[in-house]
Amino acid sequence: MTLFTAVSDSARQVFLLLRCISFAQKVQVRITKEGLRFTVEESRVIQGKLIPWSFCSYRLYSGIAFLEEGLFTSYAYSPTTSSQAENAEGGTQAEDDEDGGTTVFQISLTALLETLQIFGFTESRDRSASRDSAYGGVTGSLARGGPSAAFDNHVLGFKRVCRLSYEAKGEPLCIVLEEGGVTTTCEMVTYEPEDQDEIPLQRDALALKIIMRSSWLFDAINELASTSPSRLTIAASPSAPYLVLSSNGPLGSAAVEFSNDKQLLETFQVPERTVNTYKYSLVKAASRAMDMASKVSIRGDEQGVLSLQFMIELEDARVSFIDFRFVPLLPEEGDEEDNDDSD
Repeated sequence: MTLFTAVSDSARQVFLLLRCISFAQKVQVRITKEGLRFTVEESRVIQGKLIPWSFCSYRLYSGIAFLEEGLFTSYAYSPTTSSQAENAEGGTQAEDDEDGGTTVFQISLTALLETLQIFGFTESRDRSASRDSAYGGVTGSLARGGPSAAFDNHVLGFKRVCRLSYEAKGEPLCIVLEEGGVTTTCEMVTYEPEDQDEIPLQRDALALKIIMRSSWLFDAINELASTSPSRLTIAASPSAPYLVLSSNGPLGSAAVEFSNDKQLLETFQVPERTVNTYKYSLVKAASRAMDMASKVSIRGDEQGVLSLQFMIELEDARVSFIDFRFVPLLPEEGDEEDNDDSD
């Protein structure tokens, strides 16, 4: 009996969502009855320092894409039979996960993305779908892709169907792509999962919660890039200046300030002033999600952990969420990075 099968009538939207977290070679896949959870992270071991949060020693940044069961035209996950057979041999991490209703493994994210776009996709600014493009005010996929988009299979009406299947633990992940009568089958090697403790966000002790249009955050992050910064500082206050993003780099410093206007900041909850600094390059790595999303929820807890949760509108009025989490830099880390840049 096959452990997991799913069918999507749009390989493109699966590709675009996973591309948002494509900053690592491998991705950890967690299959549940609610959907597929893809997690990538960037880690670094910090030695010779006393760090108040244990997770800071290893994980600096994580990206999570969750593809809900409702995003697929069909979705079937039956872990009971597989987990009973495997758990008879011993209690490994993966087996315990399966017994609890989840299956976890790792695959190559690079290979997965190359497979999903094997028929090719028209490159475009996804956010421009909701506003006039540069092509004389014309909207839609033809305008976004330019003249070549007229020959794109998506425009011609061909559906790119993506079928996923996973027979059992240790077996490859099978991906079948169908388009215009052409079928391609790929089998991807799966690896044992690594222990991944999620970077903890204390939801009951939030220091800030801000909801705004994602395009404004995207533009602000790009504007700060002019100084070639190593650090990004986010300061929020219940009084003016309400939200300030600032950067420092070898070419100088820059800042972008947001006023507390309902048309600008849909939600603004900041009980008291809070300031934290993060590695700029890690936040910049979330640019694809910023560019695609319609809204972003910016949350930070009292320890400085930052969560950027992006709401991405998909076809047929469906939405999906991409969540990035960042660990703040300690003062010593920021000083060291500045010294490295000066050298």
